[in-house]
Amino acid sequence: MNRTSKSISISHLDTFKEQLLVWAQQFEEIVWLDSNDYNHQNYPEYDAILAVDAFTSLKTDFQGAFDQLEEYQNTTKDWIFGYLSYDLKNDTERLTSKNTDKLHFADLYFFQPKKLFLIKNNTLEIHYLSMVDDEIEEDINEIYTAHTHTSKNNHSDLNIENKIDKDSYLKRVGEMLDHIARGNIYEANMCQEFYATGTINPLDTYIRLNAISAPPFATFLKLEHQYALCASPERYIRKQGDKIISQPIKGTARRGEGEEKDSAFAKALSQDPKERSENIMIVDLVRNDLSRTAKKGSVKVEELCRVYPFKQVHQMISTVSSEIGVGISPVDVIRSTFPMGSMTGAPKVKAMQIIEALEVSKRGLYSGAIGYFTPTGDFDFNVVIRSILYNTEKEYISYTVGSAITAGSIPEKEYAECYLKARAMRNVLEGIS
Repeated sequence: MNRTSKSISISHLDTFKEQLLVWAQQFEEIVWLDSNDYNHQNYPEYDAILAVDAFTSLKTDFQGAFDQLEEYQNTTKDWIFGYLSYDLKNDTERLTSKNTDKLHFADLYFFQPKKLFLIKNNTLEIHYLSMVDDEIEEDINEIYTAHTHTSKNNHSDLNIENKIDKDSYLKRVGEMLDHIARGNIYEANMCQEFYATGTINPLDTYIRLNAISAPPFATFLKLEHQYALCASPERYIRKQGDKIISQPIKGTARRGEGEEKDSAFAKALSQDPKERSENIMIVDLVRNDLSRTAKKGSVKVEELCRVYPFKQVHQMISTVSSEIGVGISPVDVIRSTFPMGSMTGAPKVKAMQIIEALEVSKRGLYSGAIGYFTPTGDFDFNVVIRSILYNTEKEYISYTVGSAITAGSIPEKEYAECYLKARAMRNVLEGIS
């Protein structure tokens, strides 16, 4: 698909990014991806990306979803943006999703944007489909004159509730530990949903959440009446040429006040045997997943159990890479690795069966992935965690958090870890940020 392109230099990048996002609110389809200037060799190729205004789209349930995505990607041969919900597991395995769903996201949704903006190193690349390329200059002027966003609503009237109480959560973790003791699984990610009914300002909420967390895979997604306001620190998978990169996160610790205390928390996380074992188990799972589409002998662990600081927490991250095999399509790589190991467990299928039995909410977009394909078939997707999901028609607001359960897990500590991960979302919704 031919696009008209234009490049311009940007001064005052932070202001321009906010103006661009404010201008985008007029459209029904928005994907905004922001790396927040995170400095790491394997982090996003662009500093920020905005895709708006669908020319074509694909929206479907799980049945045959990956086949439809592959056909759509091959047919458009263009940039496409969207998401994969966790429940696409039912397309690749004989699994079901029967838990309560109040958000009603489609299982898969991608669109081909008429208007695309790529930001890197203070340069803006604009790529418009030919049918709208006469609007480039007018749009640039509108963006530059857009007012930066002013916070108007602190959401303090929201009553945030937990889908299950603490005792029920602890009991379910105990059941997960029983499965581990019997050898059914080695590890599984156990999640719980928090929710409220009411209305929020999605842009305001995203800006405040991003300011608190400033993660490398921040996302503002709007598709019709549904929003994902995402402060994810985690990459699911990236394809760049023949190279595939996956960066699972397992292991979380709080930040400390003062450099000495903060360094102590990071060091303790790096040496924690339980956290390291969680991470290594998932690295093994990712290695196995990638091997299904890799050239023989090309799967490598580039980085194992390295602790990275983020504004809210320290995270233990590993980097696993491979070279894609001959004749393997981009969608095949995703199909064979989805859902990501960090949000499922080991063995993966059995872990997902147990997760479905013990959790009470359908995950939907949570623990799925948001990202894009390029015209050449490269892709980059995050993991949808640390995110607020919102359905404006249902006036339903939700965030879900989880932790990895292993034989060494102490239920009370897992509960505390969930609350640590939930703090940013809760503070934003309660107007504390």
